Amino acid sequence: MAYGSPEFDWDVLSRPDVVSLVTGQLGFSWLDLHQHLQDLPDEEYLWEPAPGALSVAPRGGTTRRAVGAGEWVAEWPDGPDDPGPRTIAWLVAHLVEVFAERWEWTFGGHRLRRDDLVLAHPTAEAGVAALTEAVGRWRDGVEGLTEAEMWTVGRSQATEIDQQAPFAHLVLHLNRELVHHGSEITVLRDLYRTRASA
Repeated sequence: MAYGSPEFDWDVLSRPDVVSLVTGQLGFSWLDLHQHLQDLPDEEYLWEPAPGALSVAPRGGTTRRAVGAGEWVAEWPDGPDDPGPRTIAWLVAHLVEVFAERWEWTFGGHRLRRDDLVLAHPTAEAGVAALTEAVGRWRDGVEGLTEAEMWTVGRSQATEIDQQAPFAHLVLHLNRELVHHGSEITVLRDLYRTRASA
């Protein structure tokens, strides 16, 4: 299935149930980020806000730990608290990883991990298309669940935490990932435009 511009059901904001709460936040957050990803040029997508920023690279073209399948890989930070800067390309690849792997271990075949998935792309168009598909598949899966299924413990098997938590908590976690990294992308776009006009 091809995913295009995100549709958003504004009525979801008036429905007082857990499915509407988590899917409304997911849908609106994606609508906002998707708008900020439009007309993203390759130069800006790959722009390093500081020397040594994490980015995407051709396989074999980086000295950092590389993650993902395919001809391009995402450079991976040294640890979870690595404060280093990131490119928009890296942020997009990370979000593809987050949504694609969680989809696989919730609605998919429970086989593929981040190194089995194509995460990184050399162009903005390809990166945004991959993210649009990953978020679209996740949204379709989440929006098809009942309230009882949202409270099911262990519905996702991606991590030990996922296995022990009601599924709605995982949806909220991925919503936070989308909001957090989407905000970083928006700030990087602002900084790039400011730099270009200075």
